[in-house]
Amino acid sequence: MFPPGAGREKGARVNGVRGKSFDTFCPLGPELVTADELQDPQNLRLSCVLNGNVMQDANTSDMIFPVAELIAYLTTGATLLPGSVILTGTPSGVGFTRKPPVFLMPGDTVEVTVEGIGTLSNPVELQK
Repeated sequence: MFPPGAGREKGARVNGVRGKSFDTFCPLGPELVTADELQDPQNLRLSCVLNGNVMQDANTSDMIFPVAELIAYLTTGATLLPGSVILTGTPSGVGFTRKPPVFLMPGDTVEVTVEGIGTLSNPVELQK
C-alpha cells in the first residue's frame, strides 16, 4: 500500500508523479499481494492513522473507478507485468484539505492499513 500524503509537501507544486518519486517517498507494504490472495479488491477497508488519530477511513467500494475498470483502461496503452503496481487516488481526509491543515512533521508516525493485507507503519524523519 502507498501511504496517502507521501511526498506531497514537495510534489504538490509540481505534480503527483514528481511527489512520489523522491527517495523514500513511495513505501510499499507491509507486503505486496496477488489478485488471488484477496477475496474482493473492490471491498477492502482502508485507513490512515497519524500519531494515533484517524485521518482517513474508507473502503475501496468508494472508489470512483472500480479496480477492474482501472486495469482495463491502463492496459489499452501499457503492458502490465507481474509485479506491476497501480497507484490510485486517496480517500477524503488528506491533511492539507483539513481546517486547520495538518502536515507531516519530523517525529510523526503514519500507519496505513488495508484490510486483508496489513498495516504499514512509517516514521516521519527530516532528511539532512
